[in-house]
Amino acid sequence: MNKLKPGDMAPDFEALTDSGEKVRLSDFRGKRVVLYFYPKDNTPGCTTQACSFRDHYPEITEKNAVVLGVSPDDVGSHQKFKSKYNLPFTLLVDPDHRIAELYGVWGEKSMYGRKYMGIIRSQFVIDEEGRIVDAQYKISPKKSVPAALKALESAAPTA
Repeated sequence: MNKLKPGDMAPDFEALTDSGEKVRLSDFRGKRVVLYFYPKDNTPGCTTQACSFRDHYPEITEKNAVVLGVSPDDVGSHQKFKSKYNLPFTLLVDPDHRIAELYGVWGEKSMYGRKYMGIIRSQFVIDEEGRIVDAQYKISPKKSVPAALKALESAAPTA
């Protein structure tokens, strides 16, 4: 698994959003991006993480940043998840885990002794030029937002 690290250029990609539009990571140049990968809509850990991003969204946007959540779920699932929890940010569809593989977050997991392939909960903070300033692999849902805020704080633009 190829892990990205601070200083690396964030791999560009194109994906469908929860509203069915196509978007590219490069569309967000000029803004900072918190790109987080989560296993599945409407599961306890993923809901905790998404709601934490929702609750801290004003702080994140004040730092010239947007949040993009990525999972293998389809547009319909994302729409229900977003609506149910009133999520103010964009969810991206990655059904073939192509984006997850670009970021090194698709890998072997195990639950109750059963091994399977899936999303390894991870996140990346990307600067205005598309460079990774923070990479967190296997992050817990509760530590996700504090880590993102800390990275955004330390990567504050020098104006």
